[in-house]
Amino acid sequence: MLQAFADTFKIPDLRKKILITFAIIAVYRLGAFIPTPGIDGAKLAVFFDNLTRNQGKTLFGVMNLFSGGAIHRLTIFALGIMPYISSSIIMQLLTVVIPALEKMAKEGEIGRRRINQYTRYGTIVLSVMQSFFIALWLENPAHFGGLQIVSFAGWSFRLLTVLTLTTGSAFIMWLGEQIQEKGIGNGMSLIVAAGILSRAPTAVIQIASLARPGQGGGGQGGHMDLLTVLIMIGIMVAAVVFVILLTQAERKIPVQYAKRVVGRKVFGGQSTFIPFKVNNGGVLPIIFAQSIILFPATIGVFVPNHFIQQVTGALGSGNWSYTVLMMLLIVFFSYFYTAIAFNPIDVAENMKKYGGFIPGVRPGTPTVEYFDFIINRVTLPGGIFLALIAVAPDVIGKALKIPNQVADFFGGTALLIVVGVSLDTIKQIESQLLMRHYEGFMKRGRIRGRQR
Repeated sequence: MLQAFADTFKIPDLRKKILITFAIIAVYRLGAFIPTPGIDGAKLAVFFDNLTRNQGKTLFGVMNLFSGGAIHRLTIFALGIMPYISSSIIMQLLTVVIPALEKMAKEGEIGRRRINQYTRYGTIVLSVMQSFFIALWLENPAHFGGLQIVSFAGWSFRLLTVLTLTTGSAFIMWLGEQIQEKGIGNGMSLIVAAGILSRAPTAVIQIASLARPGQGGGGQGGHMDLLTVLIMIGIMVAAVVFVILLTQAERKIPVQYAKRVVGRKVFGGQSTFIPFKVNNGGVLPIIFAQSIILFPATIGVFVPNHFIQQVTGALGSGNWSYTVLMMLLIVFFSYFYTAIAFNPIDVAENMKKYGGFIPGVRPGTPTVEYFDFIINRVTLPGGIFLALIAVAPDVIGKALKIPNQVADFFGGTALLIVVGVSLDTIKQIESQLLMRHYEGFMKRGRIRGRQR
């Protein structure tokens, strides 16, 4: 593997792509520290720290995860990539519902470009709406326990905040597209992963502080002995391996294409397969489930209603009700997203059109029923495993009494995104190496060929 990393910088084109990717990520991380004008970032950070300490997980924590910590400081990149992700999800749902968009999606590269353009427009609209409501929220000191976050409230502050945060969100979207075109890997995913990994040094410092003899640390618990630290490292390695297996696992359905004679040429006759991923929804089921279950906790911060406070307490992070409901919602959204992303009727019709069939299954309706059967069988264990990974940080954090920022690296959204993005980037780099007769990261026997 070390040799493969060294080989990546021997290829001029690949070296250029990697350096461009690093430079764009550096620009993104620089913008995550530029404050939004007119806001007292220090007081806002104190408010969010107290909120996390008292309420546990909220929607602000999820937004902060995707923005790389920018939302707690409300920098110019505070909205992060969330408006683009939301716009992409909305467009994906509308593509299934609206026939015109579904037809556009089947038009190939031209249709894909038009849908991408609509996604960009949706990103700007969502950014304007979110930034405007954030400005209104910041102006009210009652939301922050009497702290004066905004120096000069009014329409000038609101318009400046909308312009700043919307421009920041659009600029992040442009950075992601530049990585996609001139760099290596998926641009948007790499930006999210970079924001998550930026929290790793703080987590390491917290672990070192907790493990230091005579130090209590600043987290949920006190001093940890060496055995607890070793157990944490073992659990973290096991969690990474488990997430890799879940991300890569798939069920392969064999497909046979009949031979066709056109003139003097024979077409078809080959065997292939259709891969059904065990975790077809990726990290989206966790995001959907967290958004729903954390909504009452976020509302409870600003609405002093007795019933809402009771619901907030019952659905607090670490409670059994939170854990059970979270797992059920993740399994549900796993089925929901799979039903949207995969249409068995279209796949069966395309197979029948080109003379393809599954051995032992008749084309047409029996093939559709077979696909439904396989999807249900594959999605259920995938959803259960995904739910276990999602609740692992809360369970492990409570058992070992470690801070939430450290526990997040034992599973959940952060680990799934980082592992998924890393695997995708390594695959793209490896394909570039193999194309130029270099050995890749995964050993599959020596590749014979000219090295240059």
